[in-house]
Amino acid sequence: MSISRLSVFCLLLISLLLGSCAGTGYQKLLKSTDVNKKYAAAIAYYDKGDYFRAGTLLEDLIPLLKGRPEAEKAQFYFANTNFRQHNYVLSAYYFKQFNDTYTNSVYSEEASFMNAKSLFRDSPEADLDQTNTVSSLEAIQDFLNRYPESKFRPEVENMSQELQKKLENKAFESARLYYQLRYNQAAVTAFSGFLQSYPASAFAEQADLLRFTAQYEWAKESIEAKQRERYLEAVAFYQHFVDTYPQSKNLKLAQAMYDTAQAQLVKLKTPATTAVN
Repeated sequence: MSISRLSVFCLLLISLLLGSCAGTGYQKLLKSTDVNKKYAAAIAYYDKGDYFRAGTLLEDLIPLLKGRPEAEKAQFYFANTNFRQHNYVLSAYYFKQFNDTYTNSVYSEEASFMNAKSLFRDSPEADLDQTNTVSSLEAIQDFLNRYPESKFRPEVENMSQELQKKLENKAFESARLYYQLRYNQAAVTAFSGFLQSYPASAFAEQADLLRFTAQYEWAKESIEAKQRERYLEAVAFYQHFVDTYPQSKNLKLAQAMYDTAQAQLVKLKTPATTAVN
């Protein structure tokens, strides 16, 4: 065997031996009943960034440390080991539990921040259910109310803006889906709610036009007894659209629907006595 290959072999052997020793030491710690030794090792692992081993040891230690001064730090560190391992549901739970237990802790502000951040990281994509996003925004608002001058405020405000944008996208896409499926009544309601909630949205012009279009289509497909009131609502939506977006590239399209609606209203001056839809 050449000297270079022998050197590589020796290095690999040493690494394996060291890893084995380290693993053996960790396994011994797991079985140890020496709370002080176990706690010191957990903090050492944490400081080195070995969050898996630190978390495993701390989880064992937390019940044993009740009533001791180390308990507070152990619980905070344990919550953070979950965050560092991307276990955001668990970290959110443990950071909240920490604040419920240690209301006046030196870690309280950071724990509140990390609870909000955990929920933020757990927020799903915009096309999925946004219950967790709403929970995250509630936690963020609670943090801002409690710590208005916090050093974490800029990051928290950025998280809030990102989550609000996600809810905005979800609301618009949900309304547009109703329109695409030709559920025109539901589309009108959804677009009206969207415009009320997000008047400054980048989607506002499109939402305003689609609301008018959905109302127009709904009036057109309605029975005669309902058409007049629905065309009148369409005309009102048209007026809102052209007043709000006088330079819109869709004015001709809107004008064509408006003209048709007005023509239909002329025909419907005397509403037919038909059964209600």
